[in-house]
Amino acid sequence: MKKLLLLASFFSLLATVSFSQLNPQVDSIPMSDGRKLAADVYIPPGCSSCPTILIQTPYNRLFYHLGLPLGIGLNLNSSNYIFVIVDWRCFYGSAAACVTTPDRGQDGYDVIQWITSQPWSNGRVGTWGPSALGVIQFQTAKKHPPGLICCAPIVASPVTSYFDYYPNGDLRKEYTDQLTALGYNVSLVLANPYYNIGWQVAENNSHYPDSIAVPCLMIGGWYDHNDSDVVNYFQELRQQSPLAVRDKHRLLMGPWTHNTTSSSPANIGQLSYPQAQGWSDSLCNLFFDFYLRQINNGWNTTPYVNFFQMGENQWYSVSAWPPPTTVAKLYMHSNVVLDYNAPTLTNDNIGMVYDPRDPSPTVGGATLKTTLQQGPYDQAPVVESRVDIVKFTTATLTQPIRVDGRPKVHLHVGSDKKDTDFAVRLTDVYPNNSSMLISDGIFRMRFHNGFTTADTASLVIGQIYSIVIQLPDVAITFPAGHKIRVDVTSSNYPRYDCNLNNGMQMYVAGDTSVAGQTIYFDITHESYLELPIEIGRAHV
Repeated sequence: MKKLLLLASFFSLLATVSFSQLNPQVDSIPMSDGRKLAADVYIPPGCSSCPTILIQTPYNRLFYHLGLPLGIGLNLNSSNYIFVIVDWRCFYGSAAACVTTPDRGQDGYDVIQWITSQPWSNGRVGTWGPSALGVIQFQTAKKHPPGLICCAPIVASPVTSYFDYYPNGDLRKEYTDQLTALGYNVSLVLANPYYNIGWQVAENNSHYPDSIAVPCLMIGGWYDHNDSDVVNYFQELRQQSPLAVRDKHRLLMGPWTHNTTSSSPANIGQLSYPQAQGWSDSLCNLFFDFYLRQINNGWNTTPYVNFFQMGENQWYSVSAWPPPTTVAKLYMHSNVVLDYNAPTLTNDNIGMVYDPRDPSPTVGGATLKTTLQQGPYDQAPVVESRVDIVKFTTATLTQPIRVDGRPKVHLHVGSDKKDTDFAVRLTDVYPNNSSMLISDGIFRMRFHNGFTTADTASLVIGQIYSIVIQLPDVAITFPAGHKIRVDVTSSNYPRYDCNLNNGMQMYVAGDTSVAGQTIYFDITHESYLELPIEIGRAHV
């Protein structure tokens, strides 16, 4: 973490020296508790009464000396907006304003109140930003500051959920590692690996769609770890926000990762999506022009949801996500075939091993840690070449399959250990046999009865357990000539914590042992991939 902070300081210094032509006005904004937050104000030449876009960041406001978002870069003259960029309380220039429990929503309220009192402001403020910069937009909007007109949160939902950190009970190790490196305190998360009253309180306090009274343009990426959270919260805003604003929310979902959604480049992981390039900036500018500059550009008649269909590489519009779909089941068999034929045998299974000292490695995916690859990467060379994996694959498709929504993997499994994990990866197998990752998931078996402490139970050797791993939202068409694959392993490290297989306390050092795993496929223990296939489209 010290190295990251030193690097951040270096780039901050470089920004102030090398890119001073942006020449922001530096201010200290008074908060209601008497402390002050550091802010940079970028005023385009000739702008005497303009709308403002507010960005509140924990990642150092000085980085924006390197260029402003929304396509402006270093050309401040091209901006129709004043930008006010503020360091969060306790971070960087606002470190001196730190308190034990900051109310970031109140800070946002105070900043907007200050903005609207300035002679250069026309009293209309919008907010923009990805990830943590998106969460604080919701916290600010909840306070209903006068002058806040609209919000553009990117790859962000305000809800703090147990399952964001512990999907199916397994710690997202790379996520908490990266948060720690960025300066966040994750000690409470790590101290609560079971679902409990603390998680219930956190979820309830961070869930308030009925309090968001301004239009939101929510933007997410299919390869982002927050993609289903973004979709969920958009749906809740459309259903629960005040009636006057429900029809004003919009959702944009593209083929992007967490760190690329706000800029929406063409190249993502090992794939390229030139048809999606620049969409985030384009829609944000239309959105802000309509609400902040009050330009009649037709934004109010745009579709509620725009989404990019990977595989077809085309944009589609719908009134709600997902579009109407039908459930298709692709069954797994002991000959590692994936097809529509339900099992007919009374006893059929396949075994595999899992050694926590040599876990299946993370290659791409919806990761956050900066040292890991993000997005679609070929699993064949490293992951699928190992012996600790079972690969279930369809025959070559003769017709395209269009998947829109959340796939699920249903497994019947057993183990010779008291606790272990089962991990899955969904991939698109190309004619050249590259196996491009779409999404992944995991299940920690001690939680097969539930996720509270009282629910947990050791596995019984010889007993068969049913688990469901729901994968994130996706929009992808598997073209004719491709194959669909489900990889089953017992690890995906360091994306998820490695189960030591000892059945003891989690997340402490201990003895490890190699687990013998079994996947079942008989007529009473079906294992299958469930796909939401759009109605009217061809199946396998």
